[in-house]
Amino acid sequence: MARKIQPLGDRVVVKATEQDDVSKGGILLPDTAKEKPQEGKVIAAGPGRITDDGKRIPMEIKTGDRVIYAKYGGTEINEGDEELLILRESDILAKVS
Repeated sequence: MARKIQPLGDRVVVKATEQDDVSKGGILLPDTAKEKPQEGKVIAAGPGRITDDGKRIPMEIKTGDRVIYAKYGGTEINEGDEELLILRESDILAKVS
């Protein structure tokens, strides 16, 4: 049974985009030779960060956005057969349009 993950605060859940198994030169790449992905799709976003005086700062990122994130940021989790990444909004470098 699949669980629904709802991130807290200024965190987002991202599913990394799949990389090609073949290099530009036509060489088949094993999993160990592939670079860690830095682009993905936001599948869930938290409500936003709360400041010291109790005000909530809304998120700039929303569900469905394609984003580029820091290479080694976040926490990897497995949800069924999917590998997901939980990141802070500050680990997201850019939105892709």
